[in-house]
Amino acid sequence: MRAIKFLFKLMVYFVLITVAWVGLYAIVPPPITATMIMDENSITKDWTSFSDISPNMVRAVIAAEDGKFCSHDGFDTEAIQKAIKRNAQGGRIRGGSTISQQVAKNAFLWQGGGFFRKGLEAYFTFLIETIWSKKRIMEVYLNLAETGIGTYGVQAGAQRYFNKDAKDLTKIEAARIAAALPLPKKRAVNGASGFTRRYGNTIAARINVVQNEKLDSCIYK
Repeated sequence: MRAIKFLFKLMVYFVLITVAWVGLYAIVPPPITATMIMDENSITKDWTSFSDISPNMVRAVIAAEDGKFCSHDGFDTEAIQKAIKRNAQGGRIRGGSTISQQVAKNAFLWQGGGFFRKGLEAYFTFLIETIWSKKRIMEVYLNLAETGIGTYGVQAGAQRYFNKDAKDLTKIEAARIAAALPLPKKRAVNGASGFTRRYGNTIAARINVVQNEKLDSCIYK
């Protein structure tokens, strides 16, 4: 009986602490993340408010990472099912994570797999989708995403690669940053060639689709 009471109290404390944590990050920029702490490189980051980030960058990551960002509740079941089928066929493991899931991982957890971490990721995804607005989720994503070796956030990436602020990124510049996001330590933004260049050009073309089909309607009214 004591063990049950202890576990119940532990669960209550866990929920209270995590809800307060997520609630705090709804208004306060996350100061640092586990990914940054464990990064062996020197860290460059520059938190930038959403109003100072180009819509091109926002639409580029929707086009590249999560076309259903405005319509799902944090989980894209169709993408997850497709990822499971691809992974069952062998080859490089691919996920079906939404931008919301990536924010949950980047802001509150650590990189890597495992069922325990995935379970926590789902829990935090539910919390941020419940407590935060979609605009806030996107703002945090664009500020925490690794955009290069030791480089975090699109402002730091824009300065590193194009010597300009994130608010001034063109479609092709935003698309090239978005193309490198899945593998920022391996994919070059400047001087991109081969797959990364082709993928960046594809994303740049999709930016207009995101705008015209209002796939960003939860952000830009």
